[in-house]
Amino acid sequence: MTSRPWRIVDAFASEPFAGNPAAILLLEADDELSDDLQQQIAAEANLSETAFVRPRDDGRWDLRWFTPTAEVDLCGHATLAAGHVLLDEFRRGLDVGPDGEVLDHQEVVFVTRSGTLRAVKGKDGIIIDLPAVLAVPEWDADLREAVGGALGAQPVELLGTEHDPHEDRNLVAVYADAATVRSLQPDMAEVAKLAGGVIATAPADDPDVDIVSRYFTPQYGIPEDPVTGSAHCTLGPYWCQRLGKGILQAAQVSARGGRLGVRPWNDRVFLSGQAVTVVTGELRLP
Repeated sequence: MTSRPWRIVDAFASEPFAGNPAAILLLEADDELSDDLQQQIAAEANLSETAFVRPRDDGRWDLRWFTPTAEVDLCGHATLAAGHVLLDEFRRGLDVGPDGEVLDHQEVVFVTRSGTLRAVKGKDGIIIDLPAVLAVPEWDADLREAVGGALGAQPVELLGTEHDPHEDRNLVAVYADAATVRSLQPDMAEVAKLAGGVIATAPADDPDVDIVSRYFTPQYGIPEDPVTGSAHCTLGPYWCQRLGKGILQAAQVSARGGRLGVRPWNDRVFLSGQAVTVVTGELRLP
């Protein structure tokens, strides 16, 4: 029976048992796992995301993400977790001196369903480069009413992500204050009827933070995601324009909570955060 390195990493966290946990399976170049097997492994892990990382002949890495119920097109926290494992733990992609110091090339490049993504080792954590996902106003009064009913409070503004299929888009419910976002008690059965997911957001009430958010996507087996990198691909451009800032400090105010640095740049969004490996072991493949 074949075994491969298996990690559980808390992403966007500076200490264990915070942020968003992701399982990372490090494959060999000649491993060929079927889609069904990868989905079974993700269901077994039962975390919001399981990432499968495999080296390519060109020095890049194939990266796929699965929730317990489906493969997804983009996942920020599992990308950051995969970058953490390769750059901080295995130090693959780094030139390392005899004393373990990093000499150069502090980057790994991933090939994904959302194109080429990068993870860079920064001074205070990992920086990942993701595509921006812009949102436009939703004027449907019935939809706005349904979102407010599902979340338990009516938003002051409703947006929907552009270019995504209607059933896969994210809706963005904007609230006037952070206290309302924290106090939401969504009806998950009603949220599941809306779209691919619902982001609730508001200006922060902490002087060290610019914005807060929560993310609900029961359609993909995740009633509330602890920290969602991909949601900030939409929140970053929206709030930077609204607040007149180039860089944001963001907090996702789920029960576990997490912090992110957010910097939109042209059609990309750069997210930064720390990560902590909490489980180290091997997964036996059938």
